[in-house]
Amino acid sequence: MNIVCLDMEGVLVPEIWIAFAEESGIPELRRTTRDEPDYDKLMTWRLSILKEHGLGLKEIQAVIAKIDPLPGAKEFLDKLRSETQVIILSDTFEQFAKPLMEKLNWPAIFCNTLQVGENGEITGYQMRCEKSKLTTVKALQSIGYDTIAAGDSFNDLGMIQASKAGFLFKSTEAIKAAHPELPAFEEFDELLSAIEKVLG
Repeated sequence: MNIVCLDMEGVLVPEIWIAFAEESGIPELRRTTRDEPDYDKLMTWRLSILKEHGLGLKEIQAVIAKIDPLPGAKEFLDKLRSETQVIILSDTFEQFAKPLMEKLNWPAIFCNTLQVGENGEITGYQMRCEKSKLTTVKALQSIGYDTIAAGDSFNDLGMIQASKAGFLFKSTEAIKAAHPELPAFEEFDELLSAIEKVLG
């Protein structure tokens, strides 16, 4: 029994924080898990920048409302879901993901949640579990699933390496160079074809 685990940002949809950095004119917020492997460090830094600029959930959600999935992402996901089970494993937050899941035809997503004050200030965040992507893949394997994983960032490497088959997708040159053993693809049809080969 197979289940495909996909990262969300950079793989199916554009990076939310990069879009918000461009819209808000705060270039520091362009930093993502492609640049910073330590997620706690990255999020703490992001929240301090938001606080400094007086920006909260409402402003970020307004930008997310304008984000569309990457060209071909919905078709890729629809085709894949017609062939096997798929879960999106993301370090994003429920409050960010919902409008994007709607545009992708409501796939299952496991992600985290933000702590938000009454005034809309993001005061903190709660991770679903430690090393959430790797932990989830191992949990799926413990209940009888073979996992196939794809992602683009440092925080995807654990689930990719622990899976029966794992792929880099739209990743950085640095990550690809550091992991030449992982097949790397840029186009959805290439990734679909590679996954279909594993599915048999």
